[in-house]
Amino acid sequence: MMVEKTNLQGVLILTPKRFGDHRGFFSESWNRKTLEAEGVHLPEFVQDNHSLSREVGTVRGLHFQSPP
Repeated sequence: MMVEKTNLQGVLILTPKRFGDHRGFFSESWNRKTLEAEGVHLPEFVQDNHSLSREVGTVRGLHFQSPP
């Protein structure tokens, strides 16, 4: 994520990286670690993602975690 400071105190421009291919795109629109490094702190908001699949039925990735 690109974080730009502005002339207004406390105002930042956040530009997420967009990863795309013929199926659509994925971007991470919020990441607590990245933004805390820039001085932005929001309690209990860890990460937010945005994705778009151009065609109905597109499978982009499946994630599974089994208990330890």
